[in-house]
Amino acid sequence: MRANRTLGAALVESNLVKVDDLMAANERLLELLQGEAEHQATLLGVLMYEKKVLSEGDLLHHLLETDGVGLIDLRNYDVPEEFRKDVDLGSCWATWTVPFDKEEDFYFVASAYYMSLAVRTHWEKQLGRNILWYATTLEVVSDFLEKIGSKPAKAPEAGKPAKTSNSAAPLAKSA
Repeated sequence: MRANRTLGAALVESNLVKVDDLMAANERLLELLQGEAEHQATLLGVLMYEKKVLSEGDLLHHLLETDGVGLIDLRNYDVPEEFRKDVDLGSCWATWTVPFDKEEDFYFVASAYYMSLAVRTHWEKQLGRNILWYATTLEVVSDFLEKIGSKPAKAPEAGKPAKTSNSAAPLAKSA
């Protein structure tokens, strides 16, 4: 929930969505949280796919131009075996973020929720401060998580992707 709140505030502050649209999306998100896939209800999905008040292209363009974040599509990325076994799928789904590689002391992390300070703070606590951030889409995160072992639907619809398993161990910080 905190990831959604800080994302919503950042979207309004950046003039990507209007306050009224955010309030309506938050109401819809609360309805979705009452449903069967509550842990995967996503504000971003509601804003883009259901309410259609935010375009994914506009969001990615904003991140590229304003925050200097690179863009990545992981659908054809070969996931290193260490990440297949060590990724905390629950944290990934909750934050719409995936660590996808590590080189020396740097983690490479892709997120559809990069604008959420709570998401970035969570992953910095999990992995350390040496993170190279990339922006990506909800669909890419969903596809990536499916590829490494979860069982979600292909892409989120109406702000609510399908359920997934949370059986993997958390990604631990290497020494």
